[in-house]
Amino acid sequence: MEQAKAAFPDEVVTRAITRLITVPGLAGKVALITLDNGHDHTRPSTFGPQGLASLNAALDAAFAAEPAAIAVTGKPFVFAVGADLSGIEAISDPGLAREIAETGHTVFRRLTDSTIPTFAFVNGAAMGGGLELALACHYRTLSENPAAIAFPEVFLGLFPGWGGTQLLPNLIGPDAAVTVIVENALNQNKMLSVAKAAEFGIVDAVFPSADYLEQSLAWLAKVVRGEVTPARHEIDRGAGWDAAIARARSIVDGKTRGASPGAARAVELLELARTADLDTGYAAETDALAELLLDDTLRAGLYSFNLVNKRAKRPAGAPDKSLARPVTKVGVVGAGLMASQLALLFVRRLNVPVVLTDVDSERIDRGVSYVHGEIDKLVARKRVSPDGANRLKALVTGSLDKAAFADADFVIEAVFEEMGVKQQVFAELEQHVSPEAILATNTSSLSVSEMASKLAHPERVVGFHFFNPVAVLPLLEIVRGTQTDEASLATAFAVGKQLKKSCVLVKDAPAFVVNRLLLRFLGEVLNAVDEGTPFDVADRALDPLGLPMSPLTLMQLVGPAIALHVGETLNAAFPDRFGVSENLRRLVQSGKTAVWQWDSAGTATVDPEVAELWQQGEKPATGEQVRERALAAIAEEIRIMLDEGVVAEAQDIDLCLILGAGWPFWLGGITPYLDRAGVSERVNGKPFLAPGLASVPA
Repeated sequence: MEQAKAAFPDEVVTRAITRLITVPGLAGKVALITLDNGHDHTRPSTFGPQGLASLNAALDAAFAAEPAAIAVTGKPFVFAVGADLSGIEAISDPGLAREIAETGHTVFRRLTDSTIPTFAFVNGAAMGGGLELALACHYRTLSENPAAIAFPEVFLGLFPGWGGTQLLPNLIGPDAAVTVIVENALNQNKMLSVAKAAEFGIVDAVFPSADYLEQSLAWLAKVVRGEVTPARHEIDRGAGWDAAIARARSIVDGKTRGASPGAARAVELLELARTADLDTGYAAETDALAELLLDDTLRAGLYSFNLVNKRAKRPAGAPDKSLARPVTKVGVVGAGLMASQLALLFVRRLNVPVVLTDVDSERIDRGVSYVHGEIDKLVARKRVSPDGANRLKALVTGSLDKAAFADADFVIEAVFEEMGVKQQVFAELEQHVSPEAILATNTSSLSVSEMASKLAHPERVVGFHFFNPVAVLPLLEIVRGTQTDEASLATAFAVGKQLKKSCVLVKDAPAFVVNRLLLRFLGEVLNAVDEGTPFDVADRALDPLGLPMSPLTLMQLVGPAIALHVGETLNAAFPDRFGVSENLRRLVQSGKTAVWQWDSAGTATVDPEVAELWQQGEKPATGEQVRERALAAIAEEIRIMLDEGVVAEAQDIDLCLILGAGWPFWLGGITPYLDRAGVSERVNGKPFLAPGLASVPA
């Protein structure tokens, strides 16, 4: 244990404190163990070596008291969120890796093997090892306050390694366990709702947060007295388990394409749980965890985790937040799908009046109706109360007259992607809004500085580039024009934070970060097809990376017309590196929106009409050649972007691709991936990141 403690010098120790309490209706005492790391709820409790030792000592005290029951709970709003990751990246000793894996099993299993009834009172966030601790108990209650409940390990390139893969499927059934451990994790680390946790049977009872502990103790007494027997699922160990594992493999193959060993191990362990006893299952978890704790994939996942949970919360280059001006009303120019999504986001997060405008009443009415309809869907999903929905709807209105923006503090345009149109919109807006009102553009590639150049107050124009779907993707590229002042920029960052977006400051450069890199990447794939590489070979060339979708599928999602427009913008700026595929131009002119077509079985084939119009050369490449070419191009472009100062550091490019393009967590960001693969050195003569920086970003 001393070696383990030394590996975690910065551990914020979660102390476990045992106290004996009297519960009405029970002859004996209840040993209540409370987990608390001494910080407020902004620093959730985790388990490092000392935290596990403290819990073990608390269990010693609990068992010694011979209570009627043992219960574990957390500090306010937090149960526990898993293993302390602070020292994981420094582990290089296989023996230490195994000790960490075994210690968690040993301590938690004391609750499982106890002859005294054990309870978990999940009063707040429970993720990873925290959820495994709860599963190790015989019974579980849950507070109805919005607690984060999840197994995020597969998202990071690991698997639940302190009992989760063995306990969960045998509690709630294999199919639901696949959803929680694999599917949700690979779906951008989706959290379980309280209702879903109860429906699955992860918890036995849900109580209001106001008197949660009292009700949980009263329920405990009923269970101990035999008055309540929590229901348990009947587990299908035959065809149902086979089907669940087949579904898990399909999800993992589709999402990771074999690039995440943690995801593959999760499936293997879930399959083992069908027949294994806890000794066998826990030994298998320990073996796999000890191996993966030494794997580069884990360090890559931790790099991504640190980016999203640390750097994203302190955007590099953001002005002092005290300079931000209040926003009490928002205007949205346009009422199409993107504009309507923006209006919905602003009204939900800022809870201020939002006015949409467009060229005719029909479009405005359609935009407002869209927002109202989405709010109704939130009511149906119980995300918003009926009264809350009515208040939100009342805040969203439309107007043909831009004079409706006279008292708006923030106006964003989402109109046709053409410089003249956007300049005209801003010129019209400037006649109505105050000189301090922010004028934001959602442009995906055009110059913010040029857009502001003809205004009387260009200093208040900022780029505010969202990613589609707006409600899902967390990235917001905030673009500073050449004349954007500090107050306007600070206000933009403050608004972005209120919108719950992760903001990255970007220089006003063509296509900014994500679109510039995606188009460079896509351009190489299209070039390969133009030269004669079969569509399927070029499109599958990047599969070993485990990207969320192939390049040509991504082009379909974005829209070939948008891809062409951004490509033309980049070609005008950098003709030596960004060409424009004439075949893509023909595709757009034909009205086709995709290369692939899918049959009822999900098999993709090239649309015959696309194959007919696409003029290919006679120089086909292999998938490996296409992959090497695309990665070399990306490495070159990132180096140029960093030299141009498009972002502050390489970590910001990594953050943008993770949050805006779905770059997999387990790959650890594009720049450390290119460093590990040797592409950075080969193309640029040096790596992007200093040794060790890929594990702990600034």
